[in-house]
Amino acid sequence: MTPIESFISHLIELRNRLIRTVIGFIVVFVCLFPFANKIYALLAAPMLAKLPAGAQMIATAVTTPFFVPMKVAMLAAFVISLPHTLYQIWAFVAPGLYANEKKLMVPVIVSSFVLFMVGMAFAYFAVFPVVFGFIVKSAPVGVAVMTDIAQYLDFVMTLFMAFGLAFEVPIAVVLIARFGWVTIAQLKEARSYVLVGAFIIGAIFTPPDIISQFMLAVPLWLLYEVGILVASFTTPKLNTIHAP
Repeated sequence: MTPIESFISHLIELRNRLIRTVIGFIVVFVCLFPFANKIYALLAAPMLAKLPAGAQMIATAVTTPFFVPMKVAMLAAFVISLPHTLYQIWAFVAPGLYANEKKLMVPVIVSSFVLFMVGMAFAYFAVFPVVFGFIVKSAPVGVAVMTDIAQYLDFVMTLFMAFGLAFEVPIAVVLIARFGWVTIAQLKEARSYVLVGAFIIGAIFTPPDIISQFMLAVPLWLLYEVGILVASFTTPKLNTIHAP
């Protein structure tokens, strides 16, 4: 096979994997779309639980009541179909990997997905009640808290992404140690910088109350420590990558 033919075959394989990924997403979205309003209600539950009795959320744009639940259904479909998407990515890149790289990538992909879901769950069940309780209680006297559903969606997605990515820290630590970019000793020496950085990130991505900042910064720091612990046990046991 000539280089051009090889390149074209890779493009065809990439196209097929992308088509399968899109089809998987569309199938899940079509199944979820009839329940879009219920899914949004589930997403809005932490905020509604903190609003005063009789208060409700609002929609300020004409099309918002339709498009916001649809966006939520799309986001849910993306998350649910993510294992299928990751599999398609894996199936595309796996033929070009060495044997030890394949052994490394499978647990990395699986654990990355699981940790991202755990981060989102932590945000929904632990962080949202605290954050929304603080926001509602901070409202001045005579001000009715009536959050626009589109702005609420943007806000919670920011927190979902922040906590989902924060829970990926152990994976990042293990990988940089595995590839020899830093040593375990260097990771331990960087603890103080990581702790400061964690609180800076917490201040950026959470409301300006100290509790919610701690709820992002402390797990971020603890997950860094978990990453060091896992890396210290696994890195010496891993063999040098070699061709199959």
